[in-house]
Amino acid sequence: MSLYNPSRDQARQFLFDAWAKFKQHSILSDLEKIAVEVIQMHPEYHVILDSPARYMHQQYFPEMGETNPFLHLSLHLSVIEQISINQPIGITRIYDRLQQQYNESHLAQHDLLECLAETIWQAQRNGQPLDSETYLNLLKQKSKQS
Repeated sequence: MSLYNPSRDQARQFLFDAWAKFKQHSILSDLEKIAVEVIQMHPEYHVILDSPARYMHQQYFPEMGETNPFLHLSLHLSVIEQISINQPIGITRIYDRLQQQYNESHLAQHDLLECLAETIWQAQRNGQPLDSETYLNLLKQKSKQS
């Protein structure tokens, strides 16, 4: 699996495997531990992660109001990594501010991942690479709204 750009199936398999290892009380890698923490924040996804054969190739259609649980969990992992290394610069401060406002890390992460999802969507729509300045501006706006 490519560490930096896994395929959809590789990303899904990682989540399935981390959850299965956790439930079997197997030793988890550091990244798997983080993934399991995120999965535990989303009990609504446990039934999906318990059924890899059924959900590995499941399609999700946002235009029909469907949330892709794998994308959602992956965005959580992305923002957790970004916070840990403060990239883009300033995200850790924004996250800390949101966390204080909500008094909860999960809701603060949701604000960040909404901004990340918007930035990804804009980049895909425009056929451009991710724009960290746009992302940071969205983050700043979000932290002022909350």
